Amino acid sequence: MAFIAGAGATNVDLLYQGMPRIPDIGEEIYCKNFSLQLGGGLPATLINLGRLGIKTKIATELGEDIFSNFAKEQFEKNGVQPLNLYSGNDIPLNITSAVILENDRSFISYGKGSIEPDDNAKEAFYNLAKGSKITMIQPGGFIEVYKKLKEEGTLLVLDMGWDDEMSFEKYEKLLSLADYYTPNQKEAMKITKTASPTEAAKVLKNYFENVVVKVDKDGCLGFDGNEMIFVESIDEFRNVDSTGAGDAFLSGFMYGLFYDYPLSDCLLFGNITGGKSVTSVGALSAYVSEKELLEYKEKYKNNIVLK
Repeated sequence: MAFIAGAGATNVDLLYQGMPRIPDIGEEIYCKNFSLQLGGGLPATLINLGRLGIKTKIATELGEDIFSNFAKEQFEKNGVQPLNLYSGNDIPLNITSAVILENDRSFISYGKGSIEPDDNAKEAFYNLAKGSKITMIQPGGFIEVYKKLKEEGTLLVLDMGWDDEMSFEKYEKLLSLADYYTPNQKEAMKITKTASPTEAAKVLKNYFENVVVKVDKDGCLGFDGNEMIFVESIDEFRNVDSTGAGDAFLSGFMYGLFYDYPLSDCLLFGNITGGKSVTSVGALSAYVSEKELLEYKEKYKNNIVLK
């Protein structure tokens, strides 16, 4: 059976909501609502894909602690097969306590950020991802694995997030391997040194046959060969919390790639999954089923504008 794979650190979020303010030193304030959730990043994208009925696999680091057990349960519950790359005694996850106020938020995080794989971890991830139709790629130590998978015919999708030193030169190896790169407009303008998302997309066209640039609340734009596409956002989705919106967009986009839809439909799928995700607090609280996704696609097919 075809599947989608990826390797990345697991993030767990402790969300404190309904607080009038952040407490000062020595103070204690009770919040009205609390939830424990998996956070954003590559794992969130794979979970959203699992919820859409696609077989997914993740190579990550899990320990024997309660947060790792929670993460493993969430992966398996949502159709993601986890492979543990960690054998130590510490907590290998990234854990964030998020205090969410009405108009602001504050964070305290624990963890090392990303996985630093040794040769055994690289081999384990390769064996997990071998034969995947799509593998998600990101900065880190798995570049040799990505290259081997590419040679074997796996489609590689790159989503790497913001970096103050972002440039084509710094990420040349990843960009040269990627079949698709999915930056938001800020990232796209930074890496192309341009002043607008459209200009950025035109520069990215020199590197990719199919171009994707997310333009936040407005939707997304892209190039399918020489044809420019703009896909408007879904106006019925009310933004409550944008955490994980990019990860959710990527799940819809890759759903389209997985089932060989044209780029315009892939972008629309991304707008649907990304838009739905912002309607509740947390990276994984709000999502669509496959049935709902296809219904939204039919409802909003006119959001696709060819230019």
